[in-house]
Amino acid sequence: MKVFIFDMDGLMFDTERVFIDAWDYAGEQMGLGKAGYMVMRTLGMNTESCNQAWRDEFGPDVDIPAMWAHSRDFLEDYYSRNRVAVKPGLYELLAYLKENGYRLAVASSTKRVKVEKHLADAEVRHYFDAVIAGDMVERSKPEPDIYLKAAAALGVDPADCTALEDSRNGLLSAHAAGMRAIMVPDLWQPDETVRAFIIGPFESLLAVRDWLAAGE
Repeated sequence: MKVFIFDMDGLMFDTERVFIDAWDYAGEQMGLGKAGYMVMRTLGMNTESCNQAWRDEFGPDVDIPAMWAHSRDFLEDYYSRNRVAVKPGLYELLAYLKENGYRLAVASSTKRVKVEKHLADAEVRHYFDAVIAGDMVERSKPEPDIYLKAAAALGVDPADCTALEDSRNGLLSAHAAGMRAIMVPDLWQPDETVRAFIIGPFESLLAVRDWLAAGE
């Protein structure tokens, strides 16, 4: 069985840099100063894990609903004027995988409604046989839950799956689920821990396509 499971933010779409700006804006609106650096601390995490990271950084009384409201205002304004930016090579890799009989899924820590919107806006939703989002599992990456659920949704053994990721938490999640893990870095560069088990890093999704086409 040939199965690829894709992360979304930072891998398929250049959304993490936009989120840095959103959290800079939210932090300023809340009187905390620019808080975009928190993106680096929460890469691959779901909403609740992000909330806890904010409490750890700004104290237990930080106004989490306000943070999300300000972030949402920024993002809604941004995406009302801009389409989601597709990472280089995404269309070529998806087309190659489908043409060669791979089954595909998404395993993103973002809420499902946002995942579906970005996939639809980029006109790639039809490539994926299953979409698993952060609000569909209890434990966030780096726990293996989301990748195990994606494999189950496809009816395949996790050991038969290859995960595509850009973040440390995501790579650890895929590895813990027993999958091969390919890295295409975005904001975070691999450390010694992930270098011990990842395939890559690759400079782009197009490079992954070329590697597969060459017979791995």
